[in-house]
Amino acid sequence: MHEPTARVRQADRSQIRVMFDRAAAADGDPVRLEVGEPDFDTPAHVVEAAAEAARSGATHYTSNAGLPETRRAISDAMADEYGVEHGVDEIVVTVGGMEALHLATLAVVGSGEELLYPGPAWPNYETQAVLADGRPVEVPLSAADGYALDAARLADRMGPDTAAVVLTTPSNPTGRVYDPDTVRAVVAAAADHDAYVIADDVYAALTYDREPRGVAALSDHPDHVLTVGSCSKTYAMTGWRLGWLAGDRSVLDRVVTIREATTACASSVAQHAAIAALTGPREPFEEMYEAYERRRDYVADRLAAMDGVSAPRPEGAFYAFLEPEVDAESLPFATYLLEDHGVVLAPGSGFGAAGEGRLRLSFANSMERLETGLDRLEAGIAAY
Repeated sequence: MHEPTARVRQADRSQIRVMFDRAAAADGDPVRLEVGEPDFDTPAHVVEAAAEAARSGATHYTSNAGLPETRRAISDAMADEYGVEHGVDEIVVTVGGMEALHLATLAVVGSGEELLYPGPAWPNYETQAVLADGRPVEVPLSAADGYALDAARLADRMGPDTAAVVLTTPSNPTGRVYDPDTVRAVVAAAADHDAYVIADDVYAALTYDREPRGVAALSDHPDHVLTVGSCSKTYAMTGWRLGWLAGDRSVLDRVVTIREATTACASSVAQHAAIAALTGPREPFEEMYEAYERRRDYVADRLAAMDGVSAPRPEGAFYAFLEPEVDAESLPFATYLLEDHGVVLAPGSGFGAAGEGRLRLSFANSMERLETGLDRLEAGIAAY
């Protein structure tokens, strides 16, 4: 039997999902802090908008780029909330932020070309570069500097084969929000190398200590930025699979062509849900934001007071990136915490070489479960 292609064989399974499956099969009641999954249900007005759309017959194909009214809602929200300006014809509605990232990578990373990203980083960047027949390049950030973005280090690694750089702010997994001047310097360096910046802005609304701004809004070269957004995290809509890609129209035109052969279009019903989320009442989302901020404060204070572990204070998203003072690799230690102490965290090694020895904790969970989980984490570190 013919083997799968080399690029498919190179794609590794995420260690986040490895722990997810182990936790699902575990006995007892483990505290699940491994996945970036909002613990809130989608607000009722969004669900009702989708149900009404389905009842009224909005259950057919849309254009490959998405409904004009969905793209208008996205355009207005990006401008109002993140300062990123794009017309309706510069936006493609996608099947979640993942498809937007995949399409952006396919569109701008050629065979053998490099996709750079500061590490530790979400593992899908590496996989998507491999599937595009490109070369993923992790540029490690300094743990001693709290994983602050190092523009000089990224610029030094860029070369003639660099096709794109991924920037994620707030960061998954570190929770850092990058300094605007540093972001501007990275985009400028990429432009000097005729490379794009793929701005993974899916956590932009979950910025706690400053006003949220998109990468393109911070740049003197917005034409070199492709912005990825999503309803998943901000609006508690992970299962709806609704995201978008925004940027230069010449790239977006090619993206529309690509997706004719993949997903064709995002769900028509999910697009109507997105319109309601982006244009409707803000109170449910403000309540979620305030809950995440309270959880951030609690987790940061607990970790700061805990013996045997350190972590930079999260500035955005809903993650803390922990460095436990133990002599163990990430995956075995995460497995030990699950099996012996009933708390589930994502192994730092699942976020690249720069994450080895660390753990990612998601605080997208109730205060009660966070308290129990941190108690178990503290006991596990002390007993190891």
